[in-house]
Amino acid sequence: MQQLIVNGDLGGPTFIFAHGAGAGMDSEFMNRVATGLADRGIRVIRFEFPYMQKQRETGKRRPPDRQPKLTDHFKQIIEQVNLTRVVIGGKSMGGRMATILASEKAYDGVVVLGYPFHALGKPEKVRVDHFQTLESPVLICQGDRDSMGSRSDTAQYRLPYNVIIDWYADGDHDLKPRNASGLTHEAHMERAIERVAEFIHKASAEEASAT
Repeated sequence: MQQLIVNGDLGGPTFIFAHGAGAGMDSEFMNRVATGLADRGIRVIRFEFPYMQKQRETGKRRPPDRQPKLTDHFKQIIEQVNLTRVVIGGKSMGGRMATILASEKAYDGVVVLGYPFHALGKPEKVRVDHFQTLESPVLICQGDRDSMGSRSDTAQYRLPYNVIIDWYADGDHDLKPRNASGLTHEAHMERAIERVAEFIHKASAEEASAT
């Protein structure tokens, strides 16, 4: 059974939060989001994919595992948490894996912070085909100059009505704006956490009323 990081108390909605490709579950970004959501009444559960666990053990960087291994592990974590109602999601790759799982089975909701709409430097390799079978509500917090899915990139995609993108002005893949923009990363992060908290509370309440 994998060791988990849990923020927040049981009683509110539960959010299972997966990390991105290059940093683990305790990165500064993951910590900031998890503690911010916990302060807003959400229980946040974090875990690590197998390749990241090995990287932590050996100290040597490793590439992410292939998609089937990532999604299978994510499913195991959901089973380990053992709750009938959860919101799932993650940072970048972790969020993408959550959308793939939700295209196979409905969850209360899905949250992605920086969705990798296409491979870096390869805008022709679009990763949205499975969105058409998503039944869960989806919130994507995205920087409008994200190198893996800018606002101009996504304008050409036909996304279903239940996929909402919340744009962050001049934000990159971590929602960070350039200094010259006059905007701050802290303000963008605070807004994203607030937006995600509202989404999770609403999605969980709507699902509860429907059951």
